[in-house]
Amino acid sequence: MKLFKSLLVAPATLGLLAPMSATANEVTINDFNAAEEIAVTNSRVDGLEARLNNYEAGGFSETTTASFSVDTVIGAIDGDATSEATTFDFGFNIGLSTSFTGEDSLDIAIDNGSATLSPLGSTMGFDSGTGLTVDGVTYSFPLYGASMVVGDSTDVTATFSGACAYSAFTDYLSNCGTGGSLGASGKGFTTAASYAFDSGFTLAGGISSPQSALLGYTSDIYAIEGTYSADNYGVALGFSLDDGGPGAETTIIGVNGYYVPESEGWPTISAGFETEETDGNEESGYFLGLSFAEVGPGSVELAVGTTDNFVSSTEKLYTYEASYSYPVNDGMTITPGVFYTEKDGVDDLTGVAVKTSFSF
Repeated sequence: MKLFKSLLVAPATLGLLAPMSATANEVTINDFNAAEEIAVTNSRVDGLEARLNNYEAGGFSETTTASFSVDTVIGAIDGDATSEATTFDFGFNIGLSTSFTGEDSLDIAIDNGSATLSPLGSTMGFDSGTGLTVDGVTYSFPLYGASMVVGDSTDVTATFSGACAYSAFTDYLSNCGTGGSLGASGKGFTTAASYAFDSGFTLAGGISSPQSALLGYTSDIYAIEGTYSADNYGVALGFSLDDGGPGAETTIIGVNGYYVPESEGWPTISAGFETEETDGNEESGYFLGLSFAEVGPGSVELAVGTTDNFVSSTEKLYTYEASYSYPVNDGMTITPGVFYTEKDGVDDLTGVAVKTSFSF
């Protein structure tokens, strides 16, 4: 700021000295009018500096942070008439976070993506839309030893920890196949809590309702989870209930877990099972995944799971996937992978893609 002020004052100073050197023997009081200009300039610069200081002081809180991530994928899917071409898709996420007490956190998620442009983007679980969308506003705070969450557009399972160690390549096999119970979404406004006991057991639960009718006639969803974690294994049991409002009620029970062998070279095993019931109809699904932590400079993921929950009397459809994740540096990871998804009545899908993830 001192340099900026000096640059503004310098021309006025030169204007004062020039007439003195040209006519040194004929100086009158009028030759010193430039002094008034210098004073006015100094006053304006001081005002500008004060405004800038006020902006810098109140622009952002010292506890406010921002994080960014970009996922891109290039690949092709064979078997779908609308996608038998090489495509490029992306997902973009912004996370804003601030704390008021040092123990709480106000978080805002802003997303954008190109999932609507090709089936590959939606297969990878990317968001869709032509502009930035607020994906959730969540406030977290402690209360008598429990961790509380209140939010809009927040999943009812926001406080769930789960026990899935597998990192899915496609969205089909996320949450170890328990997306309806341990990974259930929300209805709009959500309040949830979790409490961690010293024994390694954690209990969590939540309620979610549409913003227009909290716990009203419209459909609400309730969920609860119990998780136990030990040194080399963990297991989680979850239950969700969608009361259906005026429609049918749906209950879903899911369990997932992982086991890390003590011997080196053996993969971490993740498994999941889920069963749901709607109006007397029962459906179920399964998942099994292997994670090899150290294969060269990266890691390998292999998995198979049902594409959805199916009635026992019908033929189940499966998704198979394999991927290799290589961290280039702390902010960039490249993951090539392949997947095969069975379809009912149409051609099965075979996909090959390379996913690149950036975080900054």
